[in-house]
Amino acid sequence: MPEVQDITLSVPDISCEHCVHAINTSLGGLTGVETVATDIPTKTVHLRFHPDQLSLQQIEIALDDIGYTVAK
Repeated sequence: MPEVQDITLSVPDISCEHCVHAINTSLGGLTGVETVATDIPTKTVHLRFHPDQLSLQQIEIALDDIGYTVAK
C-alpha cells in the first residue's frame, strides 16, 4: 500500500472562514488528498495526501491559483 504523507503548510494570508472554505474546497478536490484542515489562528493548512499521486509543487500551485501563497 502506498505511503501517506502528512504536511503542515504556513499560509500567512488565512484570515477568515471564507479562506478556510476556499482552501479546503480547492485542495480537497485534488486527486490524492485524504484530508485538509485549515486553521485560522495559526494560519496553517494540514494535509494528508498520497505523494505518489500528488506533489508538494502541485499543492502550492493549487493554492496560488486561488490567491494563497505558502510561506517558505
